[in-house]
This record gives sequence, structure tokens and C-alpha cells, in this order.
Amino acid sequence: METCKIYSYEEALESALNYFGNDEVAAKVWIDNYALKDSLGNLYEKSPEDMHWRIANEVARIEKRYVNPINAAKVFELLDHFRYIVPSGSSMVGIGNKYLLSSLANCFVIGSAEDVHSYGTIMHIDEEQVQLMKCSGIVGHDLSYIRPKGSSIKDSKLISTGILPFMERYFNSMREVVQGGHSGALMLSVNIKHPDVESLIDVNIKKAKDNSANISVKITDEFMKAVINEESYIQQFPIISTKPIFTKEIYAKHLFEKILYKAYHDAEPTVLFWDNILKDSLSDSYADLGFQTISITPYYKIPLSPYDSCHLLSLNLYSYVIDPFTKEARFDFDKFAEHVQIAQRVLDDIVDLELEKIDLILSNIEKASVSKEIKETEYNLWKKIKEKSAMGRRIGIGVTAEGDMFAAMGLCYGTQESIDFSVKVHKVMALNAYRSSVNMAKERGSFAIYDASREKNNPFILRLKREDEQLFNDMERYGRRNISCLAIASIKTVSLMTQTTSGIEPKYIPVYKHHDKINSYNKNTNANTDLAYELDNSFREHIIYHSKFLTWMKVNGIEPTKKYSQEEIDDLIKRSPYYMTTANYESLSMIIHMQGAIEKWTDQSVSVTINTPSSIDEDSISKLYFEAWRCGCKGCSIISHKGLFADMKTYLLKDNDNKDNVKRVDKQINLYEENHDMPFQRPEVVEHRPKELDCDVVRFQNNKEKWVAFVGLLNGYPYEIFTGLQDDEEGIALPKSVTKGKIIKQTEENGQHRYDFQFENKRGYKTTVEGLSEKFNPEYWNYAKLISGVLRYRMPIEHVMRLVASLQLKDESINTWKNGVERALKKYLVDGTKVNGLKCPICGEESLIYQGGNLICKHCGASRGI
Repeated sequence: METCKIYSYEEALESALNYFGNDEVAAKVWIDNYALKDSLGNLYEKSPEDMHWRIANEVARIEKRYVNPINAAKVFELLDHFRYIVPSGSSMVGIGNKYLLSSLANCFVIGSAEDVHSYGTIMHIDEEQVQLMKCSGIVGHDLSYIRPKGSSIKDSKLISTGILPFMERYFNSMREVVQGGHSGALMLSVNIKHPDVESLIDVNIKKAKDNSANISVKITDEFMKAVINEESYIQQFPIISTKPIFTKEIYAKHLFEKILYKAYHDAEPTVLFWDNILKDSLSDSYADLGFQTISITPYYKIPLSPYDSCHLLSLNLYSYVIDPFTKEARFDFDKFAEHVQIAQRVLDDIVDLELEKIDLILSNIEKASVSKEIKETEYNLWKKIKEKSAMGRRIGIGVTAEGDMFAAMGLCYGTQESIDFSVKVHKVMALNAYRSSVNMAKERGSFAIYDASREKNNPFILRLKREDEQLFNDMERYGRRNISCLAIASIKTVSLMTQTTSGIEPKYIPVYKHHDKINSYNKNTNANTDLAYELDNSFREHIIYHSKFLTWMKVNGIEPTKKYSQEEIDDLIKRSPYYMTTANYESLSMIIHMQGAIEKWTDQSVSVTINTPSSIDEDSISKLYFEAWRCGCKGCSIISHKGLFADMKTYLLKDNDNKDNVKRVDKQINLYEENHDMPFQRPEVVEHRPKELDCDVVRFQNNKEKWVAFVGLLNGYPYEIFTGLQDDEEGIALPKSVTKGKIIKQTEENGQHRYDFQFENKRGYKTTVEGLSEKFNPEYWNYAKLISGVLRYRMPIEHVMRLVASLQLKDESINTWKNGVERALKKYLVDGTKVNGLKCPICGEESLIYQGGNLICKHCGASRGI
């Protein structure tokens, strides 16, 4: 076996920094996520150049199977520096990777289109979800086929419990896989016609937000018309049946307002305009052959049929602008058209590479030393995915850097002029992607079930025919290589390496100040003490410029290395083509219309998230959703300033032991639940401690030491805290799966009190750890008693944290403890808590609130960690 050179992290970082022009974020994103590694973390690539040659060589290998092959040098030229063709993350990680056995597909949908899911079907889908997620797959499936709550179960005296318990099952399964160190995401969809949809919306914040899962609601034209006409609406089960077994009458407008309220406050659920999706769906022309669209994927929001998957790739639109940020700026449509056709071939080659990968997965399952019965579900799952991939050869060419393209062309994002130009770009992409797919059908054969008669009335195909009748005629004659060709994803992580805006989204903040907190006891750091504006903490300031904003500055003779004041930065932004992208309702409405216009030239979907300023209220959000439906958007993700905070919190907590914070906060804030007019009430003081308290176990790491905190809760609010090192000798060791338990107060014969921790394992057996106070350093215990005292008398959490931060402790290890207490407590901060007497250091306004454990300025949007 060939021996490959192993690089140190320092070597790779130096090389990657040089590659990305000293962009540390881009360099670390590449090393951490996409560089070739083995299971031990050894690095076999030191630069994205190595990765791009790995991909180019594999694509060229597949090309040699067919006529008119593209060579590796040509593929590399288009990949190099992420300039033109940008493969998806899964492709960058998996292609040519002999150390990782995984799929190259970005996303999957599983399940069944049968009218009613049996209990066995529900369990079967649960295992399939786990099997995909253990391979880092992101998965979507539909809940609309589960019996609603209160309905009878066939051949049984039992009554159905409805969707909610099974939704929780799927969430828990994902949580288990992610805790094992795997990455993954889950999207659960439900049709608006299902009788349980309202109860699902009521709980999705509590359930979905703590584990990277999402809920989407499939809204039909029938329902939207009932909302407009303020009519009642009949929900039923099965949802598509002339003789339903269960019906429920609701007021459509009330349900829609609830959906929008939840979306406004919590960025959930995602709204899918299901009829808009199905109208243009080419794959649904083959619904009876297994290609009926049933759900969408997380992140990319691609509608898929059961066991279908999609391979994605983006073209960097900024790179096709000649003389950017000048009066002579123009778009190179000829080069763009050429590259679209090559990109279509590259993605089709990746389908072949995927089929090879799945063969390896199937072979590995066959060799596994477990019984055939145990591995049957996993084996059949991958077999179904392979069959569907080979049958349809579904791919998705998209774009990124559209926001930068507009800026470089001198077009204001969201104006009619920019929309017209965008439509021209996406029309060229659609025509050339389909031309390439037809050419490949001549050379390689069409996808297995192609039938021109099935597609002849499809609106998308008819648009292509109006623009290029020869293309339409050739497609009828030769077929098409791929069942679907176009999908625009929002590639936020990958865009850090393209150093551009993401997908078709604008750049909301092209320049901002970032403050790194520097602990006062860290002797190796030189703090900028001018920024030590709270709690005796010091902060180091960085001004972060969007890469293409810097290019604009250089082109216009503005010195990029100068230290600018906030007023000067504000003036620069106003002078730039990035100014006023999403300032008001009118500009947001135009962005919605742009998405709808692009959807008409995208056969699958366009994923775009619209972030709104604080000036946009719920009524305006409602109008935007109606506009999205009317102008043909297939889905709509509008995140208000409130929803954005909720989404930020989820993102910040999803990969550490604090992820249960979302659930805890939602329990505390009744505003987000039944009565949104009721302000949050702080719990009453309870003088006598109950014998038992619920307890959260919070793990964290400081200075390479593992720590644990036991937070006793009374009515969901912190009442006491025990913290210390997590080890067998001086501290306490617990299974990683333990995140909750009870703290039990015991009175010994001599009258002294002892505090024990009790938890329940997966089999239901209880284990008690006696004497928490004896397990940790006595000095920690004394400080913990002080903190517990103020918690017991219900001092607000934000004031407790200030108290902890203000403690003057000389011993470095005690300062580490202090830092740990702050981290343990901040998960209980209530979002929206105002900070009195403190002004924002950026804009000077007294408008700071806590969101997701951070201080956020409601006036200017600035943020920094606590």
C-alpha cells in the first residue's frame, strides 16, 4: 500500500494561510473540515491545492470511461482557489479518500409514500435515519403518514398517540448519534392537512432547537386560499384520501398566524409552498416509478423522493465579473456558459464515484461480523439508495457569490435591475446545464426511466422550450442524462473558503468589529485595555472586513490597513455597493421577488435565508410570506431579529454539553409558548430547600482540564451549584451520557448535611454518588456555597454572573473555577434580558440585551461573548 506523507497541523496551517492570503478563518475551516485525514487525525494534505488535485484526478478517471473525456488538468484549473467550480463539502471530503468510508451525497430523504405508516414502518425509518447519520448523512423524512392523536388503530382497541412521541423518537435518535462524535442534521416535514400539525408547531421550539433538527410545514394552495378568505379548513387523515378515517375542522387564518408567530420568534418552522414545489418538479413526472416527492433535506432544502439523494456543486459568480468594482465591470457570459456545461459533466462523474462508494459500503456491511438479520436494514437501505441514484442520476448545479457579483457589477442587491440581471444569469445556467445533460445522453445514455411524454406539459420544460426549441427537440430525441439538474444551496461554511457571499444571499454586514475576551489571569496575552469596559475583563478588538469589500476598497484607492473609527467605517459602508441591502420592507420584498424569479429557472429548489432588521414587525413578516407564495417561491425562510437570536443560540450550543439550554430557556419563558403577552416571572424565594432537586450536569474544559458542574434546579431555575475537576481521584467521573439527575440532601447522625448526586442509567437503574461537597477542592466548595446562597435568594442570573466575574482571586486554578461557573450559569440566562447601566461600545446606545449567552446590541446589532 502506498505510503503518504503526514503533515503536522502547523505545516498545514502555514501552507493554507499562504493559499488563502493569510485568511485564518478560511485556512482553519479547510484544515478542520475538508483536508484529507485518517481516523487518527493524521493530515495527508497541507493545502487545498492537494485536495483539488485529488478531486481532479478522480473525476478524470471517470471521464476516461466515456467519449470526449476532460483531463485532470482542466478540472483542476476550474477548481483551483475555489475560483470557478466549487464542489460540495461531501465531495471535497469523500472523493479519492481511502481513509473514510462514506457517501458523497450531500443529503438524503427516506421513508415511504404509503397512505398510513404502521408501527413497524416508523421503527424502520428510525433505524434508517440512524444508519445514515452515523455516516454523517443529513436526512429528511415526512411525518404526514403517522396517525393523528385520538384516531383509532386498525385491528386494535388502542388509540393513536399522534405524531409528537414519534417526532421525539427521531430527535432522540439523532441526539444519540451526534453524541457519538458524528455530524448530522434532521428535517421532519408535515403536511398542513394533518390534524396534528398545530400541536407539532407548539412544541417544535422545545424539541427541535436543542439538537440541530428542524421542522417544516408543507402548505398547499388550498390552505393559503382559506387563509386569505378567512375560511375554515378541514384537516384529515390519511391526508390524501376521498374517505378519510379522521377529520378536524380548524380556522385557517389562526393556524397560519401561529406558524408565522413561531417563525418570527424562533426561526421555526420552515414554510414550504408544496404546490409550488410540485408544479415544476420533473421527478414527479415519474412518481409512479418511485420518484414522488415526499419531503425536503435539512440545510439545502432540496425536495426528494424516498431513498433519493443529491450531489451538489456551485459556480462562483464573482469570478465571472471582468474588471470588478469599476465602471467597466461586465459579466463573462460565454465563459460562464462553458463552465456550466463542464460542471454538469463533473457532477455526473461524481454520481459514478458515488456508486463506487456505495459498493464499498455494501461490501463492508457484508463483511461485518454480525448476523445477517442485524445488518439487513442497513444493507437494504444502501441498496435502495444506490438503485435510486443509478436510476435518476439526480444532481444539483447551483451558484454562490451572487451578492458579491451584484456589488462588483455596481448593482444594488434587491432592485429590479439586479433581479433582471439575476434572471439572465440563471436562465443561461439552466439552458446550458440541460444542453450538457442532453449531450451526455447522446454519449453516455439517458437516465434509465426517461420518457419525454411524461414531461411534455411540465412548466419548467416548457420554459426551456420557449427559450431554445432545438434543445427541447434534442431532449425529446436523445433524452437527458439526469432527472434533475439544478439546485441552489446556501453554502455558508464553504463560502468561507470561496471568501464570498453565500449562495444567492447578500452580505448583511460587510464590516464589523469583533472583540475577543481575554481573561485577566492569562499572563501570555497582551490585552487592549481600552476595551475593558465591563467586569474588569479585557477585550482585544479585530475589525473584520468581508474579502470582496476589501477588494472594493483597494480598487477605489482606500487604504485597507488603516485603523478606522466607527464613524469612518459607517461612512465606508454607505459609500460601498454593499449598503442598504436589507434595510426596510421594500428591499426585503424585492429579495423575495428575486428568489421567486430564480425559482422559475431552477428545477429543484433555491435555498435562501432572509435576515430582517429589528424594524420589521410581525405584520410585515406575514406580508412577505404571502408575497413569497404568490411569486412562486418553493419555500421561505425569513429570520427576524428575534428568530436570528434563537438560531444563533442553537448554533453556538449544538456541539457542546450546553445544548440543553434551549429547552431550559423555553421552559422558563412562557412568552414563547401559550400566552405571549405574559412577561417572564422570576421564581419566588423558597427558604427551605426541598430534600430533592432536579439537576443539570454541565461539562466544560478550561486550560486542558475537564470540569463538571452540578446545577440544582427548583422549578427549572438554578438554586445551587457544585463544580470541580472531573476525574476519578480528586473529583468525580460520570458516564458521558449522564446530563441530568437529582441532588439529594441527606442529614447524618451528627446533624451535618450531605449532598448526594443520583442518576438513572439507560436500563433504569439508579446510581448514587455520595458527598458532592467532599469530592471537590474545599476552597471551591466555600465559593460554591457563596454562589448558591445568592442563587437560593433568586438574585437574577446576570447579576450572579457579574458577582462571580468580579471576584478578585489570585490563584490561577481558582480563576479557572470562576470561569467554569460563568460558563455553567450562562445557559440559564433568559434571552432578551436587558442590561441596565451599560452602553454599547460600538454605537454608544444603552440597548444591550442577553441573547444566547452573549451581549447583543439591539440598536446596531453588535455582539460579543460574555
